[in-house]
Formats: sequence, C-alpha cells, structure tokens
Amino acid sequence: MTLDEIMSHPVATVEMDDSLKDVKVLLDNAPFHHVLVVESGVLWGVISDRDVYRELSPTLGTPMESTRDLALLNKPVHTFMTRKPITLPKTATLFEAVTLFNHHDISCIPIVDAEKHVLGIVTTHDLLKLLEARRYRLSESMAATDKGN
Repeated sequence: MTLDEIMSHPVATVEMDDSLKDVKVLLDNAPFHHVLVVESGVLWGVISDRDVYRELSPTLGTPMESTRDLALLNKPVHTFMTRKPITLPKTATLFEAVTLFNHHDISCIPIVDAEKHVLGIVTTHDLLKLLEARRYRLSESMAATDKGN
C-alpha cells in the first residue's frame, strides 16, 4: 500500500510569517494536530499543537497574563516550527512510513513531490485508523467464512 492511498489531503498550512496566534486559533478549532509551514506552496516546516502549547505561558488569558505572554502570540510561526521535517513521496509504502515513525520522534510525515510541494500528510493516527479498519474487515471476512461452513 502506498501513502497516496492513505494520506490526508488537503492539508492545513500557514505561511512562515503567520503568527503563533493564527496557528493556535487554527488548531483550537480543528480535528487535526499538525500544520505545515509553507512558502509559495513549498514545505519549510511543521508545527504541532504540542509545539504551540509548549511555547505558551500558563498565565495566558488569566489576570496574571503579562505583555510578554501576549507578545509571544504575535511572533512568526517560523520561529517555533520544526525545520527540515522528515518527508516522503506519495509513492512510498506504508512500511516506509512506519519505519520512520518508529525511528524518529515524530507523529506526522508530510507527503511532498520532488520540489517539496505539499501533497498530503500521514500521521500516526491515520495508521491506527487503517489498522482498525483492516481488523474490522478481517473479522467480518472470517465471520462470513464461518457461516459458509
């Protein structure tokens, strides 16, 4: 199975100079946990919800909030993103992705073309959904076989 069969697309992206606040708002209102950072459609980095919340002060939005807390929200996302993310082409196999997930501390793999234009994304969550669906289909198939005997 190749990644173009399981990747999610379109992908949420932001530009390098978008603010951390823009990314936070996007992630707070979405069912996904990763945003790809692009410039003219070319991948430059990844930022996850964990990256965002690691940077934010726990006093943000409270009476103890400081001007520094608010200033942090206005910083450009390129100062917080993971640069040079590990990527794969859409023709890579599921097992190549699993190997990368197992050998690197990552939870998403951007899928790109030869010029690093974003085509999609594969996450560990996508792999778990696929595994669950295959198990379900296998158990249905086995139940149908048992009925036929």
